[in-house]
Amino acid sequence: MSIVSRVGVLAVAGVLLATACSSQTDEATPSPTVASPTPTVTAEPEPEEITVPRAPEFQPIDDGFLGMHVAGIHEGAFPARRVPVTSVRLWDTGTSWAQIEIERGRYNWSGLDRALSTAEAAGVDDILMILGPTPTWNARTTEGVHYPLPGAASVPRSFASWDAFVAATVDRYAGRINSYQIWNEASLRMFWRGSGQTLARLTKRAYDIIKERDPAAKVVAASTTVRLPGAYERFFPAYLGELANLGWPIDVIAVHSYPTGEQDPNDRAQNLRTTRQTLEELGAPNFPVWDTELNYGLAGPGPIGRTAITGQQAKDWTVRTYLDSFKYDIDRTYWYIWTPDRYDLLGIQMTNQSPAAGALRTVADWLVDAEWGGCIQEGWMNSCAVRKNGVVSELLWTDQGEVTITDVRLGSEICDTNNDCRLAEGTELTVTSAPLRLSPLR
Repeated sequence: MSIVSRVGVLAVAGVLLATACSSQTDEATPSPTVASPTPTVTAEPEPEEITVPRAPEFQPIDDGFLGMHVAGIHEGAFPARRVPVTSVRLWDTGTSWAQIEIERGRYNWSGLDRALSTAEAAGVDDILMILGPTPTWNARTTEGVHYPLPGAASVPRSFASWDAFVAATVDRYAGRINSYQIWNEASLRMFWRGSGQTLARLTKRAYDIIKERDPAAKVVAASTTVRLPGAYERFFPAYLGELANLGWPIDVIAVHSYPTGEQDPNDRAQNLRTTRQTLEELGAPNFPVWDTELNYGLAGPGPIGRTAITGQQAKDWTVRTYLDSFKYDIDRTYWYIWTPDRYDLLGIQMTNQSPAAGALRTVADWLVDAEWGGCIQEGWMNSCAVRKNGVVSELLWTDQGEVTITDVRLGSEICDTNNDCRLAEGTELTVTSAPLRLSPLR
């Protein structure tokens, strides 16, 4: 498929994805606007000065934290080397159960084979494959909106066929696919029309098969969106509750933290806090949490339109996204989606030449092969410690407004999200919502 036709397929996917983000039911008919969570921001007056005493306890950063979706990976497309990618999630790539086993018992592995060889040729061997959705021939229903094929959101008629597909996949790719995610955005009815309990049972069946055949592979829970509260509350607690009943047959919990079309990183951070609160309330074990799909500015819910985030703002938001992820103990963030050319569904474009790609280079310079030392928040001010090559730095940003710190060491290095650096000529530094790296730690 040519680049032009590949982006055309993505455009169709975008229409359906926008539908998913705009509706509680994911049907073709419009549904009422759903109120989205709003960030809790400290109402106290902004502090003029802040001092952050620090004795960090450092932990290694997950090697795969710079996750990416890649349009056309199953046809040989991949980001340029200057776009840092350390793991890939296979979605919208023709590589799920519904697209591999189009006819019962006949597997077409060609797309998945090409996707893996493409990533490996680019030096990326950390692959997250999504197993579901359901092939049309195995669907209990094809009524309503299903993505990407009729019946894809249905509960399978034959669970034995699910077992057979999982077994065949792991037997073929053991040692090449590192992680298997059970389902995509199962909180939305265009992707899953069964109950959370039923999907938990499918998760347990897959877990047992995967661990028998490739014990080192990770089993990643079905992802859930957060920005539609009704869908989130209907699915996520029920799914987690049944996983608990089944002995927690997963290695990783997954969410999608997309904010609404008009929201910003503060709102995305609120979605992460909501997730953390749910996990705490349900008594979930301390599993790693991955944000397996993310962008900003996507249209919805309801009549909320798309917002384009461009230029320096795109750089600042991209860098802050990864810092917020680590602040809220999210080990991996998979950006949706690298494309060879502009893709108008998205608020932040991720192409080889886009500002966001440049921001990823800054993130990689700050955090690849580094250790995370945790964060302190005081008022609107965030201060996080990171250690790399023996040097401890401080990552600074505000949730809103400006904060002045007054204890910077003369000669300290100050780097912005463009990774442009300068030496401190005084002891004061104004911090805004655009992150800065200050070295060494105060």
